[in-house]
Amino acid sequence: MKHITCSLLTIAAFSFAALPAQAAGCYADYKAKQENPLRLHYGVAQVTGTCSEAEAQAQLAQRLAANGWTLLNIVSVFDDEGLNQRRSSAGQNFLRF
Repeated sequence: MKHITCSLLTIAAFSFAALPAQAAGCYADYKAKQENPLRLHYGVAQVTGTCSEAEAQAQLAQRLAANGWTLLNIVSVFDDEGLNQRRSSAGQNFLRF
């Protein structure tokens, strides 16, 4: 019984140690537009699931369209480290969509 408890504690410790690596966020910066009148914006949004440009494009096209915007392009996909440097450029569109 003591051996099983020790093994379970070891497994739990390794599982929790791996959490910070999995907790890294995925974000994309993008450009979008609205028509009549023409309005453009640059923004940053969080992406769930696979951290890829294709996944970002699929998710953001839907989110933006639901709010009357058309996705023009994904500029880049990045993790938590690139988030703060884009905050001021995105302004009100920082993590808005």
